[in-house]
This record gives sequence, structure tokens and C-alpha cells, in this order.
Amino acid sequence: MQVLRQILPHAADFKRFWKEKGPFVFALTSREFPPVLLEPEEWIFGHTAKEVLEELMQFNQKKMAFVRGAFNPKNQAILRPENLIPWKLSPFPEEWNHMTTDFFMPQGHLTQVVADQVKTASGRGDESLQVAAAFFGLLEKNLEAMGYILLQPDAGSRYAAIRKYLVEWEDDEADAGLI
Repeated sequence: MQVLRQILPHAADFKRFWKEKGPFVFALTSREFPPVLLEPEEWIFGHTAKEVLEELMQFNQKKMAFVRGAFNPKNQAILRPENLIPWKLSPFPEEWNHMTTDFFMPQGHLTQVVADQVKTASGRGDESLQVAAAFFGLLEKNLEAMGYILLQPDAGSRYAAIRKYLVEWEDDEADAGLI
């Protein structure tokens, strides 16, 4: 699968890129300035949400992995938040240490929310793969609260629903006198 990163400062640039390289199932950008883990006006395009999220985090480039935490949750002699589980993402994107979510804490420590997601998911296999699947599922659901926009397919569509977003973007550019 192909994942592309592209800086697209104007709606017309986005349309041209979409026509030449797309269509894509997912498109991600920042809705905040300055963006986190992205350059200004940068987009990530891909055919699965996991691919796009891994590219955002630079998962493969930074050799990230879901690893067992260095503590035994049954050892009550060590003070730590009760909701931590013995899994963490390492190395964790430093830029996310300030973000508040219910499924990870600073330094990539995962919480009981991830463990609950693993319990509700069907399937067997390597526990680290189950933790990773749960993490990426929760990340996808919480992107907006983290300051990102993820355009994805609506209903029966095979590709990301971009029309509404492009109309708003063009209206903003027209209001600003850019077009």
C-alpha cells in the first residue's frame, strides 16, 4: 500500500493532488496551528487508517513497538496511577506527551481503556498485536480531540468524503480573499 505525505496549502492544490494521485480512502491533516507531528499544511494520504496513523507517528522510521512495561501491576509497593496496564509504546512521540487522552499517558504508558478494548475485540494471537490493534482503533476515534482531521469514507463510499471539507476550505479562502 502507498502512503503519501504532501504539503497542500490551498484547496486547489488538494483537488489537483487528489485527481493526479488519488483517490484515497483516508486523508489526515492538523486542524490546529502549529500542527503536531506534521508540517504546516501537510496532509497524509493512505488506504487504511492504520497506515495513515503509523505514518503520522513515523512508526516504522522510529522503530516503534508495543512493549511490556517495566512494572508488575500486581506489585502494590510501587506508587503509580491505578489505570496503567503493563504495556507501553516505545519510543513514544514526545510531542504527544502533553496531550490528554484516556488511553495513553505521557511517555507512552497505556491505560486500562486499551486493555478493555482488547477484551471486547474478538480474535486470538500475539498479545502485542492485540494491544496495537486496540491502540490504533482508539487513536482513530480520538484524533479530533487530539487536534487532527481524518477524512474517511461515508456510508457506502469507497473513498474519503472530501466534498464537504473542500467546500468549507474554499469558502474560507474566498472570505480571506485568497481566491
